[in-house]
Amino acid sequence: MAGNSFGQLFRITTFGESHGEAIGVIIDGCPAGLSVDLEYIQGELDKRKPGQSKITTQRKESDTVKILSGVFEGKTTGTPIAMLIPNEDQRSKDYTHNVDVFRPSHADYTYQTKYGIRDHRGGGRSSARETAARVAAGALAKLLLKTQGIEIVAHVSSVGKIDAPNVFIDSADEFIAEREKNIVRCADPATAEEMIAFIDDIRKQGDTVGGKVSCYIKNCPVGLGDPVFDKLHADLGKAMLSINAVHGFEFGSGFSGSEMRGSEHNDIFVSLTPALSKGEGGPKIGTRTNFSGGIQGGISNGMPIEFKVAFKPVATIMQSQQTIDSEGNAAEISGKGRHDPCVVPRAVPIVEAMAALVLADHWLRNKNSRLS
Repeated sequence: MAGNSFGQLFRITTFGESHGEAIGVIIDGCPAGLSVDLEYIQGELDKRKPGQSKITTQRKESDTVKILSGVFEGKTTGTPIAMLIPNEDQRSKDYTHNVDVFRPSHADYTYQTKYGIRDHRGGGRSSARETAARVAAGALAKLLLKTQGIEIVAHVSSVGKIDAPNVFIDSADEFIAEREKNIVRCADPATAEEMIAFIDDIRKQGDTVGGKVSCYIKNCPVGLGDPVFDKLHADLGKAMLSINAVHGFEFGSGFSGSEMRGSEHNDIFVSLTPALSKGEGGPKIGTRTNFSGGIQGGISNGMPIEFKVAFKPVATIMQSQQTIDSEGNAAEISGKGRHDPCVVPRAVPIVEAMAALVLADHWLRNKNSRLS
């Protein structure tokens, strides 16, 4: 099976299945000398792990990560870094009814047809459990970016048709602290309460609902991104669309920009430094508006990078559905065991992680492979 690696210079390869012994990731290309904060990495995994609240799946996993290689005396050595996350709460019996039946909107049929074999236990490799490995790798990438002052934050900006108002981010740490005060991870408290009540009602109906995660990248330097096929927003789009259940990606003005005129949409350049204090490298330039989402011509322009990621409703529902079996016969199926009514609260750290992997990779393309 190809397609398990992501990135060029900061490159990750994930492995493992939902109900196997463990999942994990190999990180190749991380510069030597980076201080590894294991507590921070574990904290990022804790935000993604299941069983956090009544509005997420009740699978119980500690998601305790172990670093097997590439770190010595708390610092990266420049060699491949292996991270392992054991699976602890596999309930394979919950999937015995799926052996010969294709679940609607899952990868059962496509995997079976493509490979002639599939792991029916929670979807195997197609399970969202794989994203824990990405979060572990992304946490390391975030530590690398922090050495350059680059911060990445995200929150749940909509659930179903409930939309949060636009938020202002002054401090990344304060924004995250506010977001983490509620179980839906929305930075607007009033909207969060409405979202939680709605998701809980959906859960009681045995149904699911989708939503959006908005992500913001602060202090990104000018110049990240490579034309023509490695544009920064193209790589961000690929990263986000590789996440399970993602059905949409837009940056800057996104789809609403198509409804505007050029005279409205153009980001007018302004000088952010006084004429007498330009210093080395010339004046610092910004834009009055940010419809470009911090990226122009596929290259970061120094403004905050902003994008949204849309997640579909989780495909497993606790209601009976019509389907067919592997022989083409009519069948009926319903979810059993644990139920995840909305994936977006746990998707926030995944979106941040994938953004960090893209930014770290592009930053390294123009830097030495050793931290100074």
